[in-house]
Amino acid sequence: MNQLEIIAKQIAELDHESYSRLRDWFIEFDQSVWDKKIESDSNAGKLDFLISTALAEYHQGKAKDL
Repeated sequence: MNQLEIIAKQIAELDHESYSRLRDWFIEFDQSVWDKKIESDSNAGKLDFLISTALAEYHQGKAKDL
């Protein structure tokens, strides 16, 4: 049994309260990982194309007020 299978089995055996706490923790953890990845990509210029595209559309009059 590999590590993932062991973890999955342990999760399946959790009581409702523990499972809820684990789920909440994992959601926060996952969001933190994504936030760090987005920040890293932004700092590396990997998202600059989004800014360029948005500005081009704005200058072409394609932007709409929200």
